[in-house]
This record gives sequence, structure tokens and C-alpha cells, in this order.
Amino acid sequence: MSHLVEQFNKIKIIPVIALDRAEDIIPLGKALAENGLPAAEITFRSDAAAEAIRLLREAQPEMLIGAGTVLNRAQAQAAKDAGATFVVSPGFNPSTVKACKEIGIEIIPGVNNPTAVEAALEMGLTTLKFFPAEASGGINMVKSLLAPYTQIQLMPTGGINTSNVKDYLSIDRVFACGGTWMVDKKLIDNKDWNKIGELAKSASELVNLI
Repeated sequence: MSHLVEQFNKIKIIPVIALDRAEDIIPLGKALAENGLPAAEITFRSDAAAEAIRLLREAQPEMLIGAGTVLNRAQAQAAKDAGATFVVSPGFNPSTVKACKEIGIEIIPGVNNPTAVEAALEMGLTTLKFFPAEASGGINMVKSLLAPYTQIQLMPTGGINTSNVKDYLSIDRVFACGGTWMVDKKLIDNKDWNKIGELAKSASELVNLI
């Protein structure tokens, strides 16, 4: 098990964050870290992503910080330069994987079928994101993929919430889940850091009972 996966395994839920104002990541990161979720996957769905990663790395240097929705070399490089320790992509793009290997940052690419899994294995990757989880068959599909591919481990993301996260995490070789419910964009836009903290705490307590 890699050091990165060990870190994921301890936290169990990785907040997947989309924000428009980079400066919002400072109180947001504080709310997460102080309530049992010292991790953030900041998505490149907005132009604020790289700056938000940089600010969070400065404010919370011990947090597990990655970049999400990374689609190309330029974004991977920007993520690394900003201080991300890993990147996540929604699908499996060999060019992006190759770029990450060349610049020296770990990538967790998205897969949801055997063909994508085998493409990842061909490039030496065994730590993968299962996305979009619920839309791609959910728990049954996770189990179906893990059965023949005994060397892979998965991080389901997409449709994960309080009602199903424990079911996913109870599956052997599911090392973490990505979730957005504790960092809903409306809460971020409204700067409701107390509510985010409450949701982070309840999420952490929920999965630590497993």
C-alpha cells in the first residue's frame, strides 16, 4: 500500500470541492481540518483552483491536498506547482497519465468499466477512481470490477452520501470515497463555515464507526 493510499485510508472521505473564490478555501479548509476531514480535492472546474490549492497549502500544510477534474498536462503542472500532492481525473486519459508520471505527481484516474481498468493496468496504475459511482452501477459494479482485477483498489465518487458511504467503504479494496455533501457549493457561496464544519464532523464520525 502506497503512502498516499494510507493517508486516504485514514481519512476515508475526501471532500470534493468546487469554488469560485480562491480565498474561500482558507476558512473552508479550517472547518474541514478541525472537524475530522483534513483533506481536500479542489477541482479544476473553475479558474480559482490553482490559487485555492496554493492558499490551502500555505494555511494547512499538513492537509492531504489534491486537484480534481484534471484533464491535461497544463492543469497537472499547475496543480503540482500550487502544492497538490495528487491529481484526480474523471476518466482515463493516457496523455494525462503520462504527463503526471513525467512531472512527478501521483494520479488517480477515473474508470467505470473493464476496458478502462485494463488501460490503467497497462500503464502501471492500480489506484483508481470509480466514477460516476452511482450512475455506473454503484456497489454492484464496484464488486464486479474488483473481483477479476485483484490488484486494483478503488475510490468511488459521484452520488456518494450519508446513506451509502458506509456500504461502499465496507468493501475490501475501497480505500476511500469522494464526496461533496459536506462542501455543497451553496454552503461555500454563503460562507456557512459552521454548517460545513458540522457536516464534516458528522461525516467523519459516521465512517470512523466502520
